[in-house]
Amino acid sequence: MSLPAFNNSNTANETMVEDYVQAHLAGEKVFSRGRHGHSQTLSCFDKTQPVAANIRPGGHGPPRMPDPENDPHYNNATAKFTYTSKVSGPDNFQRARNPIHEDSPGGACTSLAVGKKEMRPIKPPISGAYKIRSNPPNTEFRRFYERGDLPIAIEHRGVGNRIQWKVDVEKLDYHHYLPIFFDGLREKEEPYRFLAVQGTFDMLEHGGSKILPVIPQLIIPVKTALNTREPGVIVIVLKVLQQLVVSGEMIGEALVPYYRQILPVLNIFKNRNVNVGDTIVYNQRKRMILGDLIQETLELLETHGGEDAFINIKYMIPTYESCVLN
Repeated sequence: MSLPAFNNSNTANETMVEDYVQAHLAGEKVFSRGRHGHSQTLSCFDKTQPVAANIRPGGHGPPRMPDPENDPHYNNATAKFTYTSKVSGPDNFQRARNPIHEDSPGGACTSLAVGKKEMRPIKPPISGAYKIRSNPPNTEFRRFYERGDLPIAIEHRGVGNRIQWKVDVEKLDYHHYLPIFFDGLREKEEPYRFLAVQGTFDMLEHGGSKILPVIPQLIIPVKTALNTREPGVIVIVLKVLQQLVVSGEMIGEALVPYYRQILPVLNIFKNRNVNVGDTIVYNQRKRMILGDLIQETLELLETHGGEDAFINIKYMIPTYESCVLN
C-alpha cells in the first residue's frame, strides 16, 4: 500500500502551534483561562455551556427579511429591477433665493428645473458559497470526553504533546469509537481538537482491517465537518481523508459510493489557491492552502479508488483531470 506524499500524523500539534503563532502575531491571547478563555468553556477544564437545539452544524443562517424601503423593485415596463427614488414635488422648486438655500433654483413662484434622480447601480447578489457556516460546540466527541467515557489523556512532552491511551488501540471497538473521533474533527477549541485529531490518526495507524467495516459510519461526520466551510476544519478533514485512504486495503474503493456526500464542498474550494506570481510562499510547507490540498486528496482518491473512481470524481468535479489516464 503506497503512502501519501506528506506525513499527516503530526497534524494536531502543527495546528495547535499555528494557532498560537497567528494569535501571537495578532496580539491576541490564546490558551488562557478565566474571563479571557475559550468562548464556550472559559477553560480547558470546564464543561461546555449548553447550545440551542436548533443550531445545526453546517446549516444555513436565518432567512433574510425583505426590506421594502431599501430593496429594488421589479419594473414591469422595463423588465428590470430598479430602486425607487423620491419624486421631486412642487415644494422643491418654490423656495425663494436666499443665502440659506444656495441650491434653490431661484426667485419665481414656479420653476422648470428638473430634479435630480437618485442613481444607484444594482450589484449582483452575493451567493455566499465561501461563507463560513455555523459550527456549534455540540460534537459527540466533546460530550463523551467531558463525561469521561473516552480512554484518553494528554501526555505533555517537550517537543509536542501526545495522547496517552489507557487501553491498547488495537483492542478498541472501532464501530463505537472511530465515528466519535471523526465527529470531533470540526472542533475549534483545545484540548478537544488536539485529542480528536491526534486520536483519529492513532486509530487509523493501528486500525488495519477494522477500519473498512466502519466506513459507512464515517461519512456523516466528514460531511458535517466539510459543510461548516471553515478553511481550518476543511484542511484537517482533507489530511484525515488522505490518511484514511492508505490505512487499509479496499478503503479507497469503499469510499467511491460516497463521493456525492464528500466532494461537493471540495468542488467549491478547488480553486482557492494563493496567486503570488513569481514570488515564493514560505508557509506552503505548512500545507494550509486549500486548492493544493484538495488536488492532492483527489489524486489520492483516484489512485486508490479503482477503475470507477475517476468517472465519479469527474461527475462531481468537472474541472478535475485524471492523474492516472493522463
